[in-house]
Amino acid sequence: MKKVAILIGLCFCCVELRGDWFEEFKRNSSDAELHQFLYEMPKGGDLHHHLTGSIFSEDWYELAIASSEFGYLYFTKVAINNCRRYGDIGFDQYLIHYRNISENNWEKLSECEKSEYLPLAEMNDRQLEDWSNAIRLDKKHEGRNEFFERHWQRLGDLLTDPYIMKGISLKNLQHLADEGLLYAEPQVPVAGWVKPDGTQIGSSDAAQLLRDALDEPDFKETGMTWRFQLSILRMLPTAEEQLIEAYKFVTANKPWVAVNMVGREDDDKGYPLRFLPTFRELRHKYGNVHLSIHGGEVDEPNSHVRDTLLLGADRIGHGINLITDPDTMRLMRHGPYLVEINLISNLLLEYVSDYSEHPFPEYLRTGIPVALSTDDRGMWDSTMTDEFFVAVKEFNLSWNEIKLLSENSLKYAFLDSETKEELLKRYRSNIFVFEEKVRSDAVGVGDLRIAPKRGFICRQYDICAP
Repeated sequence: MKKVAILIGLCFCCVELRGDWFEEFKRNSSDAELHQFLYEMPKGGDLHHHLTGSIFSEDWYELAIASSEFGYLYFTKVAINNCRRYGDIGFDQYLIHYRNISENNWEKLSECEKSEYLPLAEMNDRQLEDWSNAIRLDKKHEGRNEFFERHWQRLGDLLTDPYIMKGISLKNLQHLADEGLLYAEPQVPVAGWVKPDGTQIGSSDAAQLLRDALDEPDFKETGMTWRFQLSILRMLPTAEEQLIEAYKFVTANKPWVAVNMVGREDDDKGYPLRFLPTFRELRHKYGNVHLSIHGGEVDEPNSHVRDTLLLGADRIGHGINLITDPDTMRLMRHGPYLVEINLISNLLLEYVSDYSEHPFPEYLRTGIPVALSTDDRGMWDSTMTDEFFVAVKEFNLSWNEIKLLSENSLKYAFLDSETKEELLKRYRSNIFVFEEKVRSDAVGVGDLRIAPKRGFICRQYDICAP
């Protein structure tokens, strides 16, 4: 009888091919073998990820150090010497360890505060380890507040460096390509970029800098197709003005094709219907801007997903509490809208306490279109492979369901019809070849690529032991 062979390390794990070979494989394979299989498996796209949250700590450090070539030098906070008093403006931010600032902003500090910082390149091994851990959720007591109120603040001025932004754009595509993806649709910011002396770089100039980079060989060698989203913070008093500017920007700047609204939905200042008049005004002027909006990423039952669809969204980011709105669920079955599922994010940000609470299988198996995505995988210290692993492990996905998730990630991409069909054709060809290799024992030692096992998967599942 034929065998299904999956290469793990330098040996094969073989199972008999009876009927549904994938079900047999799951029954007879270890978690490490399943993870390796899912790493090797061709995938579609990642429709929901924030570029600046998707890069791993070592990438940030490497790019920040390398940026000195272009005149950028960065300092990080390694001590608190009580240079400010409780109640001073910005005191909460003052207390954040490993916050990164540019040399230009460091020079503006008092001598006392300067003494609290160290050039990034001068950190010792212990400090570098702590610095790296400070921009990822790696401890049980860390969660939503740590992420929203500390992680982005720690990155600080690193987010304004055009050379770092170019570097993380490339690394994002390279990491996804390594996992067998074909398409990426990151949320890529351009506001606030500065020169080494602090001079502002306008959004249009920033966009052109990145467009020029996208034509470089390193980007093209990834083999990836990409489109970008531009996001706004929904809780701010000026969010409506930002939304109008975002529409103008996306209309004038390719490869940006969509607008998103992000931020804590448990801050009621950003509720969806606040923006309905603005979206209606914008639809009088623009017809070429897609919408993928965070919706239902909140603990309480409400109608945020329904209201977000009313804003004009084609895709819903997260959609956790859609499960509390049966009428909207029923309307979304087999419909034109997709829910972007972020399993690891939802667990680490405490929207579910364990995966038995997650509504993903209910959506998937009642016909609501869904696709897996990574959200802020650098801060979770995870990968797209990990998202598929969690889905298979926790919800016993079938092989057809796995393929459906990848197909959905391309079918619902913000692409023209021709490019979309081309990517679907490539995916179907890639997955067919993969299936044939697996079924015929054709995966050989020369094909070996050991799956990276990062912090989340090692902490959550016992697959990283030597």
